[in-house]
Amino acid sequence: MAAKAKSSELRITRVYDAPVALVWDAWTDPEQVAQWWGPRGFTLTTHSKDLRPGGHWTYTMHGPDGVDYPNKTIYFEVEPQRKLVYDHGGHDDRPPLFRVTALFSESGGKTTLDMTMKFATPEAAEEMHQFIKKANGYSTWDRLAEYLAQQSRGREQFVINRSFDVPLATMFEMWTNPEHFSRWLAPTGFAMQFVRSDIKPGGSTFYFMSNSAGLKMYGRAEYLEIKRPDRLVYTQQFCDEHEKLSRHPLAPTWPATMLTVVQLTAEGPDRTRVTVTWEPHGPTTPEELATFVKSRAGMMQGWTGSFDKLDDYLASQTTGHSA
Repeated sequence: MAAKAKSSELRITRVYDAPVALVWDAWTDPEQVAQWWGPRGFTLTTHSKDLRPGGHWTYTMHGPDGVDYPNKTIYFEVEPQRKLVYDHGGHDDRPPLFRVTALFSESGGKTTLDMTMKFATPEAAEEMHQFIKKANGYSTWDRLAEYLAQQSRGREQFVINRSFDVPLATMFEMWTNPEHFSRWLAPTGFAMQFVRSDIKPGGSTFYFMSNSAGLKMYGRAEYLEIKRPDRLVYTQQFCDEHEKLSRHPLAPTWPATMLTVVQLTAEGPDRTRVTVTWEPHGPTTPEELATFVKSRAGMMQGWTGSFDKLDDYLASQTTGHSA
């Protein structure tokens, strides 16, 4: 079989639950873009912006470690609510890193963002992919989803995406087969074991997670929706060993009930993107909501660790099947 040709492009596709006018404004209004642009933990200062062909956007990204990253975007095409083409990553003292083509389209009140980053060589594209992944750069588009949810529906959410090199059906099994699910979901350093598992619409699970220090956390989940092959919706609560509702053992003001929505999207015959949306569910106090909002960086770290374990588990399954 011929090896798959390497591409000099990186492509990102996201679907946002907001009309295209709202998404476009979030991208192009300096005040709005400052609320979400950049990896999680970064902030933004716009110095000037001239949104037209031949115009520029000059800004500085401020890293959580105090490092500043000056940027100057040059626009080539601007079609309101439809298309942006620009050079990214350059400044007065350096050339751009790649050219971006961002396409916006609306259907059923939702907006699809189809963004392509074009590089000089496949090697440059792969190097940038690894850099973005290491810097959590893909969280930029998760932050946009969170911002749009707050602006359009007044809801505070946490969103994270990750793509895996497995077919859609395989990924669905990773979320619905308890034997698979328990191998990767627990945070880094923890193991997960089901006491009871009935993963189906109207079903529930009771489980615990434990680490080498002896900490044991019990929880339960109730499945509200499971639609093969691409969607799961369930609630989660912490509880004691008798399945009585309790609070997070390390964060007493964490919301009592969380709603998890898992959307699986085929990005090719052997590649699937996982989108997890997390939000407080049911009665929530202002203090609990504030704890949730302030904990997004920790949520990203936790889910990233779980997804890293899932990557390793999938690799072990492939190796085992091919041995």
